[in-house]
Amino acid sequence: MEHFLNEAMIDEFRLRLEEEEKSSATIDKYIRDVRTFFAYAGVAESINKTTMIAYKEYLITKYAAASVNSMLTSVNIFLKEMNWHDCVVKILKIQQEAFRAKERDLTKEEYYQLVRTAERKGNIRLSLIMQTIGSTGIRISELKYITVAAINLGYASVCSKGKRRTVLLPEALCQKLKHYVREKKIQRGSVFVTRTGKNVDRSNVCHEMKALGREAGVMKKKIFPHNLRHLFALTYYRAKKDISHLADLLGHSNINTTRIYTLVSGEEQAKQIEFLGLVP
Repeated sequence: MEHFLNEAMIDEFRLRLEEEEKSSATIDKYIRDVRTFFAYAGVAESINKTTMIAYKEYLITKYAAASVNSMLTSVNIFLKEMNWHDCVVKILKIQQEAFRAKERDLTKEEYYQLVRTAERKGNIRLSLIMQTIGSTGIRISELKYITVAAINLGYASVCSKGKRRTVLLPEALCQKLKHYVREKKIQRGSVFVTRTGKNVDRSNVCHEMKALGREAGVMKKKIFPHNLRHLFALTYYRAKKDISHLADLLGHSNINTTRIYTLVSGEEQAKQIEFLGLVP
């Protein structure tokens, strides 16, 4: 069956995603991927299953498998919303990695270096943001729930991806944040805000973190906010070996997602295998 694309469909798709209460980051991602598909297929051009298979092959030549699947998932959701189920294509089958690339594995010592470097440079807000994500495992989009009320209570009520969970805040972190809000005269609302009073966003934090790299002695490819969440997850799992509770802490519905966060580097896994002593 032939179907025809038009620009109005993107606005309609966005509206449906908003009605489904998808997060703003998820909506932006889906829309961006659908626009990429539109650029490939051409507006007002007819599409069918053959078009989608060709698009899938095109993506394979340009992106890593995980990125291909991510982009296809977005477009498939769009196609289903349009009731064009006959155009939906299968995503690629990817063998689950048994370990994480060492060049992206942020160590606790490197994390401490980033925190200390931010403090030396006088960027106390960034230092506390990194400590907040690192010690709680929250998403950067969830920083807005770290409020003055939350640090006084010792926990934050976080609503993300359609779920609400309680995030416990370490006492040492609360004390630092209380001192910070007193210094900044923040009496209510979110702790981490810009000079204009808006909540900090991913781009603010990413840019500031990357700027720490050389002075902190940490490779830039390791420096991004989500890596702090990975560090929290791996540190917790090493200490407790409780992946079910870790899934609750991270706000995951699927424990397979949590498993990704607990992967150690190939080098560390090699040491663990050597320790088994099974070569006489």
